[in-house]
Amino acid sequence: MAPGYEAADISGSRKLRIPPLDGRQWGTVTVHESVLDAVGGTPLFRLNRITAGLTAAVYVKVEFANPGGSVKDRAALAMVREAERLGDLQPGGVIVEGTSGNTGIGLAMVGALHGYRTIVVVPDTIAREKIALLRAYGAQVVPTSGKLPRDHPAHVNNMARRIAAETPGGWHANQYDNPANPHIHELTTGPEIWEQTGGRITHLVAGVGTGGTISGTGRYLKQHGVSVVGADPATSVYSGGDGSPYFVESIGHFVHPATVTDTWPLSYDQGVIDRFERIPDRESLLTTRRLAREEGLLVGGSAGTAVAAALRVAAELGPEHLVVAILPDSGRSYLSKYFDDDWMTRLGFLDAAVGPYVRDVVPERGLAVAHSGHTVAAVLDTRPEGLVAVVTPRKSDDPTRSAPEVLGVVDAAALRALVAVDPGRADDDVAVHAGPAPAAVGAGENLAEARGRLADEGPVLVLVDGRAVTLVPRSALEQGLAAGG
Repeated sequence: MAPGYEAADISGSRKLRIPPLDGRQWGTVTVHESVLDAVGGTPLFRLNRITAGLTAAVYVKVEFANPGGSVKDRAALAMVREAERLGDLQPGGVIVEGTSGNTGIGLAMVGALHGYRTIVVVPDTIAREKIALLRAYGAQVVPTSGKLPRDHPAHVNNMARRIAAETPGGWHANQYDNPANPHIHELTTGPEIWEQTGGRITHLVAGVGTGGTISGTGRYLKQHGVSVVGADPATSVYSGGDGSPYFVESIGHFVHPATVTDTWPLSYDQGVIDRFERIPDRESLLTTRRLAREEGLLVGGSAGTAVAAALRVAAELGPEHLVVAILPDSGRSYLSKYFDDDWMTRLGFLDAAVGPYVRDVVPERGLAVAHSGHTVAAVLDTRPEGLVAVVTPRKSDDPTRSAPEVLGVVDAAALRALVAVDPGRADDDVAVHAGPAPAAVGAGENLAEARGRLADEGPVLVLVDGRAVTLVPRSALEQGLAAGG
């Protein structure tokens, strides 16, 4: 070691004292023996601009500072170490997991260092950056549909379980039911926050995906009188939503309407959470973008959900309170989504820079829907004419539908003509006669640009905040353009 350097062994890491260029003071850096020694011990930052007008302090635990880029590094490392201790994962073994990305990335990172092959099953709805990261770590990526019922053999978790069973040396990490997931947060994340705030924290805010982070962290902090708040997408069933799709990844609980038995993760301890804040996609995603532009924090959409909820909580509190929100991952995994203006605009979360807009020439309300499984006769009893969106069944009084729920389109007039010729078709499932899922445009898209990227035929869904609010023929956009709209 060069003269003037001092080192101390601290659980696999070394502290080095390095003289700065001016020679007047000493700085300290940590040198780790491996990348895994850097998991945990993430910083806590105070929010400053986005909290204007609030008297309670709001801090954020930035889990993107973990070497794999997310809070899931903690669980991944803990689950592998426990599996090795129990003998479930042997040298040369294969790690298998079903994940929305981050846990798979953490497992692939650990596997790379330990010499394990990693197979990751992912839904086809996740950001493409996560797929690239998984492959960069050497993981084998197995995509499957993200729109399947939980009982389906090709559902993410079922595929992972089967692949692990059929692969020699395979071990299914099973983050949803693995007790090492919440336990590591009780041992590390909770104590870190308590120490970093000097015991001043009064409220913890975190999202619920597998439930491991909020359950373990919350369990520790509740021993010290901290209130635990769950931040949840508005339609997630965890907080009482209808289970319909939403656009924030890695958080909440979606339920396919064909699911027979909806099971919740064993990693999730419902008793830890004192209350929920239900956050719509728009609030989550716009908060995510504000964090980058006002606080210099490039984070993912679930972090936006957590901060949106924390701001609501802080608005009710005085200066004696301190709120901490856990930010699960980095926005670098979502550059093609939440930070892409075109993506946001096409889903109706943003307006284009200039108009005229789609909303200027088509109504934003008035979506006619029919559930798949309903008969043609039942549809015609309520919809005598016009375009009708065929959607997955959902018990909800929301007049809109999340875009992924729209399966196809029927024309009531065409159905009526069909039944007139062949009355027996009145008992058909309306979905049998639906065309493909329609193209979609955002209500705030530039009208000319929206029409320019559409094919020449077929109906168009108009989206506001990712939800279909109306269904129109393409001619409605063309007429608007012709009228100078």
